[in-house]
Amino acid sequence: MSVSATETHASILSLPQLVNDDAGLVRRGRYLTVTFLVEAGDVEFLVRVAEGRLASVERGPFLMRSWTFALRASAETWQRFWEAAPAPGYHDLFAMKKLGVARIEGDLAPLMANLRYVKDVVAAPRRATPSPRRGEGRGEGRA
Repeated sequence: MSVSATETHASILSLPQLVNDDAGLVRRGRYLTVTFLVEAGDVEFLVRVAEGRLASVERGPFLMRSWTFALRASAETWQRFWEAAPAPGYHDLFAMKKLGVARIEGDLAPLMANLRYVKDVVAAPRRATPSPRRGEGRGEGRA
């Protein structure tokens, strides 16, 4: 397993703490109770949401476990999505789908009805990533 895959899996497993510590995000999802699947490469995770709080994130493999919708991408794609300033096409779930590096499957009604909440849940590791300092890497701000 690559370092990128290990980091990706750790980020997904950290979602409950990242989401449940954000009162505004929990409030935004207070009307949502759902189980959805996040796939990173060949590893699946079931994310169970109960009234806006992440009740659990379980790592697969799963045999005959139900989920409402699935968000599937490679571990490298998820890492690019979680960068502090993602490249164009990796900044949004639907942009990744359009680019062909992610798939969204299943019953999309609960996803679309709670789109901002779900997008913020899966982007939570991005907020935990320290952002680069202004001007870093462009020769700005140097004496």
